[in-house]
Amino acid sequence: MAMASSFHRALGGGEAARTELVLLLVLSVVLALASPASATDGSTSNLTTGFVQVELPEGNFQVQSPYDVPENQRYSYDNVTGVRTFLVYASDKPFNTVTGTKPRTEVRLTGHDYSSGVWQFEGYGYVPTGTSGASVMQIHNEDAGAKATTLMLHVYNGTLRYYSGEAVEDSIYDRWFRLNVVHDVDASTVAVYLDGAPRLAVNVTPSASHYFKFGVYMQHHDVSPLMESRWRNITVYTKPF
Repeated sequence: MAMASSFHRALGGGEAARTELVLLLVLSVVLALASPASATDGSTSNLTTGFVQVELPEGNFQVQSPYDVPENQRYSYDNVTGVRTFLVYASDKPFNTVTGTKPRTEVRLTGHDYSSGVWQFEGYGYVPTGTSGASVMQIHNEDAGAKATTLMLHVYNGTLRYYSGEAVEDSIYDRWFRLNVVHDVDASTVAVYLDGAPRLAVNVTPSASHYFKFGVYMQHHDVSPLMESRWRNITVYTKPF
């Protein structure tokens, strides 16, 4: 109201009033540029502009869970809410009798392995308090490749990290977050965004092919007895050549 009355005074006044009007106009422009409405808001559309969404039927969500217990004791999908819940215990077996890897309950997205171009994973995740020592999302490389993964995001005591190193988010527990991961295969780079904000940009080692995974996969330290994550609205995009 004070700014509005100043405008009215300026319109009816002399040189000093017109100078005040100019200053008020400049101030209004500065405030508009600084406001959340005009700033880049990190919305999904901003991150996915130029990308094309690929089809992900339910058959593309391949569950990997401990081989010695029924899948529904470690994984569930609510087709009303769209929430996928993943549980694994530190004492669980691997997902098959051949691998020597640690316990996991994950989805491996099938049907869209890629070897070139730019690909993007998007999903809304939730990690409850207490989960620690688990990978919750990864870009996996070709089976039997020289390096198993291009990217892993681990949770340790409430912090989301790039592997066991750089912090991506200091406070990840007990809230839904939006995760976008962009992999430029030809440039050998990966960028990670959390709730629309850039959090990580790294150069990565090339591999013959790649695919996305998410859920819980036990790691090597600070491991909790039970690990859990929940995911919904999983989407994969690619950029046309």
